[in-house]
Amino acid sequence: MYWIAHLDGGPCRVNHTAVVVGDFIYSFGGYCSSDEYKLNHTIDVHVLNTHNLRWFLIPPKRDSTGALLEYPAVPFQRYGHSAVAYKQKVYMWGGRNDEMCCSILFCFDTITHQWSKPEVNGEIPAVRDGHTACIVDHNMYIFGGFEEQANRFSCDVHCLNLETMTWSYLSTTEQPPSYRDFHTATVLDNKMYIFGGRGDRHSPFHTQEEIYCDQLVYLDLSTRKWTKPNATGSVPLGRRSHSAFVYNKQLYVFGGYNSIMEKHFNDLYCYNPSLNRWSVVTARGVPPRPRRRQVCLVIDKRMYLFGGTSPYAVPIHSSNRQNLPLLLDYSDIHVFDFEPTLKTLAIRAVLDYEIDQSLLPQCIRSEIRSMTMSNTISRPLNSTG
Repeated sequence: MYWIAHLDGGPCRVNHTAVVVGDFIYSFGGYCSSDEYKLNHTIDVHVLNTHNLRWFLIPPKRDSTGALLEYPAVPFQRYGHSAVAYKQKVYMWGGRNDEMCCSILFCFDTITHQWSKPEVNGEIPAVRDGHTACIVDHNMYIFGGFEEQANRFSCDVHCLNLETMTWSYLSTTEQPPSYRDFHTATVLDNKMYIFGGRGDRHSPFHTQEEIYCDQLVYLDLSTRKWTKPNATGSVPLGRRSHSAFVYNKQLYVFGGYNSIMEKHFNDLYCYNPSLNRWSVVTARGVPPRPRRRQVCLVIDKRMYLFGGTSPYAVPIHSSNRQNLPLLLDYSDIHVFDFEPTLKTLAIRAVLDYEIDQSLLPQCIRSEIRSMTMSNTISRPLNSTG
């Protein structure tokens, strides 16, 4: 395993969401702390071509007069939302901006780049952010989050049938995970694994006494039964705003934040469900800086990590320390290769030891250029929280 590439200059985004469609990653919304987010600011859609690691921004939509379309014709810019990919389309739900939270389902067509609002029926979940969404067959499962109107954390499961566009509340058995937001939900073998997140020590309501659970819990989507596997090994510390992903039938967790410890993480853990055991992953290369609210997605044998935020790396006695914002919002992308080929290892050797590239084949030099040349669409790296 190897961190093989690190490029700056992509979209500066925190608390965004993204999906994989083919060899492309579609990223929706999120925030950059130097910006304001109002209802008339429509969501941005950035796309990463994973063949050459180039980002591009899909132009905002306009009406027949050339005027920009605004909410509710297209979603407003938001953070803390969720998205899933289904049949070349992306379904986005929930999230908030600086003014309000949303419970409208939006659909983005990756072929036409058009937004729509599918008509839904059934038991629509209460508006929220910080929830998760998973896709299994033709169903989108929503878990947890912070309910805006009730002003409380959730531990409910809701299901949207993407064929009938019908919402339903999912009745489950056994004890569910505690009320929480900014956890992760990851599907493996028809089980939805919940890890981490922020809850309250006393109740579903937020009293500022936060708690961070390190207990892995899964919902068997066939039986609708919750199970706590009591895993062994090196269990990750409780955290929120981390990332989780699956490779080779194993669950991985990266990064996140624990406010009780005031600590950002850049560790990588692996959970093996057949052994019911956690282990720390040691990989070659330079890992990302500790961060939270990033996105991690797997395509083939590689994981792509981008965005997020963490404190400035400034020495504690630096004279410039008080003049800097509290957090740095990232515009970078890191590529993690689970099974690097001989060619990839050779390219890394060329870069690590600064070997002359002039005699290499053009195709190899092009690949090296893609792995080292920064993108150029970043917003300013300013942050206040």
